[in-house]
Amino acid sequence: MNRDASWAYRNEFHESFARTYFRRFGDGLVSSVGVGTYLGDATDERDDAYYTAIREALATGVNVIDTAINYRHQRSERVVGRAVADSDVAREAILLATKGGFVPFDGEHPDDPGAYVREEFPDYEFVRGNCLDPGFVGESLDRSLENLGVDSVDLYYLHNPEVQLEEHDSETVYDMIEAAFTRLEERAAAGDIDHYGVATWEGLRVPAPHESYLSLPEIVRRARAASNAAGTTSTHLRALQLPFNARMADAFTVESHAGPEGQQSALWFAHEAGLDVFASAPLLQGELATEGGLPDGVAERLDGETTAQKAINFARSAPGVTSALVGMGTVEHVAENVAAGEYSPLGADGFDAVFE
Repeated sequence: MNRDASWAYRNEFHESFARTYFRRFGDGLVSSVGVGTYLGDATDERDDAYYTAIREALATGVNVIDTAINYRHQRSERVVGRAVADSDVAREAILLATKGGFVPFDGEHPDDPGAYVREEFPDYEFVRGNCLDPGFVGESLDRSLENLGVDSVDLYYLHNPEVQLEEHDSETVYDMIEAAFTRLEERAAAGDIDHYGVATWEGLRVPAPHESYLSLPEIVRRARAASNAAGTTSTHLRALQLPFNARMADAFTVESHAGPEGQQSALWFAHEAGLDVFASAPLLQGELATEGGLPDGVAERLDGETTAQKAINFARSAPGVTSALVGMGTVEHVAENVAAGEYSPLGADGFDAVFE
């Protein structure tokens, strides 16, 4: 993604949306509703549906696409690559993000997963299918670039590094993260990625005593050390991905990260540290899209025609959130989800009032 192309994209669509729909990411602009590609069976039929939906999203005002090498056994990356290549939207106008860290099966779940891992990745050790070894991260990135059919990705995440805490102490895991960051700094210097980040499920939104807790100040410190080790002029750490929705608001309510003036939530720390946040699971895998799915007292504060749109706008209202990543497996879902951007998110006072 580059500045001129993303601004041109914004200029084409911004009049269709309410204020703050497009938001800054670096020197570019991105839609505050993004396409997620996690859900769905590993079938050709689902590939075809995703292909059509992604092209429709790009054509109607969404320029953020999020995937991962392990999603649907590499099928999600491959269909994203085809959809982007065949879209009328310039590649340079799109924020393309993917993740590495989990074993990527190839097209389908193998009959013997253990044998597949031993054959494909004999040099690495895994914790529940997760590995942060720099070699594995580098190989995963190479496969992702091939799957996506691109020379570089805009944002590359380490995927759920907190899984490693199941077998290793926190200092060892931070060392692993720093080593992986160093490899990503090298790949950024080589032009293979523009930025990198950390995608988590629990790690950044739980209190410090939790067994899955990861410290944002320590992650930032390790990124700076990685930049120094790689000889880059400044760290390429840019973004966080974490779940945020009306029933999982821990990233805003749990103050577990040490800031300059005391403990802060993950969202506030990221906001003040200049890290973009991409909110996953804004619909909680569909649970919040049904009538009555939003908690009492929340729905009436939010604008939107449907419950799903209100849930998306809750995630878009949180401080520091750049984009809410929504699964869009059909054209009908695209139309409903993109239309959430026609309504303004809550202002700061209105968002705070939800928690009073």
